[in-house]
Amino acid sequence: MDKDAMISAVNEKYNELKAALDRDDLEKIRELALEVHAMVHPAQISGKSEKTIADFVLDYMLHGNQNELVPRQIWNTDLHYAGAATVPICWQFWHTYRIEDLVSNILMVNGQQIFNAEWQKRIGSCITDTGNALEPDEVIAWGKDINVDELRNYMITVGRNTRRILSELSLEQIKTMVPEERVMRILEEGGVTTDFRSVWLLVFWGRLTIGGMILTPMTSHHMMHLPTSINKILDIRN
Repeated sequence: MDKDAMISAVNEKYNELKAALDRDDLEKIRELALEVHAMVHPAQISGKSEKTIADFVLDYMLHGNQNELVPRQIWNTDLHYAGAATVPICWQFWHTYRIEDLVSNILMVNGQQIFNAEWQKRIGSCITDTGNALEPDEVIAWGKDINVDELRNYMITVGRNTRRILSELSLEQIKTMVPEERVMRILEEGGVTTDFRSVWLLVFWGRLTIGGMILTPMTSHHMMHLPTSINKILDIRN
């Protein structure tokens, strides 16, 4: 894979999306949101024929590497709010897709998150939240219990559902911020904990418009986490 070319393509299309969100062309916003979303998720979610940057990491994880340790993210802006700076590869997918599930379903459309007790049992996770506050020993222990095939199934379900939501948003929704009670639902439903390293996410999300949520949890957040795993994979293969 040409990592730099793939990342450059994502960044270029992401900048187009940012510019579109400053205007009022709903069809263009939807088109670009779905295009960027497709580029940072496994191809099966959007039906793309070519592998994406997410596919390379997912394939590596599914081949017995779920507990390979990688730097948590490429930006250090919020690592002082993190329990662990190094995490198993499977945590990267858990974290990004739990956030996508919570934000898209609860915040964006005031619906029900996909994750529930049945998904928790299938995936084998001892937590229901995004995993932000797990200490290094806790996140390593957590990763050993994860059923990565079921984690992948959850990812596909979340991603496809997000694409439906993105395709149905109105311009009015995109331009608005969400009511506080939606934000608090995430805490009430176990999406974050009361640990400051977890609950700060509610403050961050609560300051975003839904358009801002398209730019962050739905798209660029994945690119905070995928490149560190790609770098580790390429280092091993070289």
